[in-house]
Amino acid sequence: MCGIVGYTNFAEKLINEESIINIMAETLTHRGPDASGYWFSDHTILGHRRLIVVDPNGGKQPMTRKKGNNVYTIVYNGELYNTEDIRQQLISKGYTFEGWSDTEVLLIAYIEWGEKCLQKLNGIFAFAIWDMLNESLFIVRDRIGVKPLFYCQQGNYFCFASEIKAILAHPQISPKLNSQGLAEIFVIGPARTPGNGVFSGIYELKPGYCMHIDREGTNIHQYWSLNSHAHDDDFDSTIINVKELVFDAVKRQLVSDVPLCVLLSGGLDSSTIAAIASEVYIQEFGEKLMTFSVDYIGNDRHFQVNEFQPNSDAPWVKVVSDYLDTKHSSLFIETHDLVEALFAAVLARDLPGMTDVDSSLLLFSRWIKNQATVCLSGECADEVFGGYPWFYTKSDPDTVTFPWSRNLNEKVQLYSPELLSIVKPKEYLAERYQEAINEVPHFSGDNPVNAKMRELFYLNLTRWMPTLLDRKDRMSMTTGLEIRVPFCDHKLVEYAWNIPWEMKYFKNREKGILRQSLTGVLPEDVLWRKKSPYPKTHNPMYIDMIRRLTISMLNNQSSPLLPLINKQAVQQLAMSINSETNIPWFGQLMNAPQLLAYLLQIDFWLQKYKINIE
Repeated sequence: MCGIVGYTNFAEKLINEESIINIMAETLTHRGPDASGYWFSDHTILGHRRLIVVDPNGGKQPMTRKKGNNVYTIVYNGELYNTEDIRQQLISKGYTFEGWSDTEVLLIAYIEWGEKCLQKLNGIFAFAIWDMLNESLFIVRDRIGVKPLFYCQQGNYFCFASEIKAILAHPQISPKLNSQGLAEIFVIGPARTPGNGVFSGIYELKPGYCMHIDREGTNIHQYWSLNSHAHDDDFDSTIINVKELVFDAVKRQLVSDVPLCVLLSGGLDSSTIAAIASEVYIQEFGEKLMTFSVDYIGNDRHFQVNEFQPNSDAPWVKVVSDYLDTKHSSLFIETHDLVEALFAAVLARDLPGMTDVDSSLLLFSRWIKNQATVCLSGECADEVFGGYPWFYTKSDPDTVTFPWSRNLNEKVQLYSPELLSIVKPKEYLAERYQEAINEVPHFSGDNPVNAKMRELFYLNLTRWMPTLLDRKDRMSMTTGLEIRVPFCDHKLVEYAWNIPWEMKYFKNREKGILRQSLTGVLPEDVLWRKKSPYPKTHNPMYIDMIRRLTISMLNNQSSPLLPLINKQAVQQLAMSINSETNIPWFGQLMNAPQLLAYLLQIDFWLQKYKINIE
C-alpha cells in the first residue's frame, strides 16, 4: 500500500513547484516509508510514497508507459488480487512487462481498455492516471471504498490525495469548517456522509466512483453499484457458493513478498480467515501462520458483560490458535498508552474518530509492524452477512434513524445553544438518513421483511462500514502496516447482497448462513460462538484519566471547544461518570467514556489543525 498525491492547473504552467509536491507527499510518509517518487509536467504534478509489498524494483512509482505517441503516468495505492489473470489477457494482446508488480498491470490495463478496465479489477485501490496526449487526469476509487481518496478544487488548482492532511499542505488550501462540517462532526460523527470531507471545500471520492479532469472541467460518475435481483440458488447451493467465495477471497489476498499475518480475536470472522490462511501456509510454504491478538491490562479483572460484549475474547483466541497451530502473539495495552494515543489517532484520521477504539488499533498496528508488513482482518463480515444486534433485535418503531446513532438527545444536551442553532441535529440526521434510504436499490420481488432488511443492509454497507474501513486504513497505515479485508471482496458482497434474510438468519443466529457454510472448517463451539465485537478496555482507570483530561479542558479558557459545548452539562457528566453510566451513542463500543473522549479529540483537532469556523 502507499500514499498518492497530485494536482493540476490548466490555467498556468506548474514551474518551480517541486517544494510544494514534496511537502504534500511528505505528509504521507507513514503510508509509504520505503520510497518516494515524483513526476512533473506543464499542468500536472504527481507524487507517491511507497510501502513495498510486491516487486521491490519493478513497482516503483510514479510509473510511466508509452503506447504510440502517447504517454501515460500512474500513481496508485492498493492491491490487485487478480493481477495474473489480467496480465495473461494483456500478454495475449501483445503486451510485455518489465516486472511483476500489479502497478504495471493496472497501468497497461488502462492503456488497453480505458475506463472499462475497472470492470476487470478485483482488489482495493485508489489511483490516478495522467494521459499526456489528451491532457486528462483519470482518478478512481475501489468499489467498496477500502482505500481512501480525497480531492479539492481551489481556484485553478485541482488537488487529490490519499489523506486530507496532504491536501491541507498545499499553500492554496486552508482548514475551514462551515455549518455542514460542524454537523458532520457533532451529529453524524465519528461517521461521515459519503462524499463529505468535513473540511470546507474538501470532498471524498465515493466508493465505486471515478473522475475525469481536463480543460473542459471535472466529470464524476459511478462505475459500480449494488444490483438487486432475485436470489435463485436454493439453500444448499447458497451454502456452497458462500464458502467458495470466502475461500477464494482469502486465498487471493495472501499474495505478498513481505511477512504476512492474520488478526485473530477467536470470533467467527477472524478465525475463518486464519483457518484458510493457515492451511495455505502449511501446504505451500511449510510454515506456521503468524496470528496476533489485542487485549488490555486489567481486563482479566474488570471485564463486564453487556448487550454488545457477551464474553471475553482471550480464552477463544487460545482455542483457535491451538486448533490451527499458529505462531501466536498477544499485545496487552496499558491504559495510559491508550489515552495518550487518542490524539495520535486524530492525526492519523485527520478527524475526531472512534476514540480508544481507534487508538488501540493504532497501538496494535505499531506493535505488529515490528513483525509483519501485511495483515488480514475479519472486518466487514457483520455488514455483509448481518452480524450486529440491530439486524435481529426489534427497534422502536417511532425511531427512524441510523441504528448505530442512538441517544441523540443525550448527546446534544452537551452542546451549546449556539451550536444547536447552527447544526440543527435532529433535522440534519433525519436528512442524511432519508438521503441514504432514497438510494437503496429496491427489488420489486422482495416481501416486506426482505424489503426492510435490504434497507438495513444498505445503510450498514454504505454508512456504517466506511467508518470502520477509515479506521482500519488510517490506524494501520500511519504505522506503515497494510491490513486487507477479504470480506470486502466485491464478488462476495454482490452475492450476499441478494441472499434473502431467512437464509442469512439461519437457525435464528447472526450470520447464520456464513456459520453454516464453514461447517468443518472450525470447531463447532467457535463456529457458533455468539458475536463479540472488537475488544475495548474495561479498566476503571480509563474513565479516571478521561475525567481528568475533560476537567482540564473545561478549565482552559483558550479551548476552541468551549463555545460549542454546554460547559455545565459536560462537567456534570465528567464528575458523575462511572462504569455503570450508559449512553450508547455510537454503535457497540462507544458509550459515556467515549463520548467525553470524543469531545477531547474535537478540542485537540480544532487546535492542532488551526481550524477556522466560518
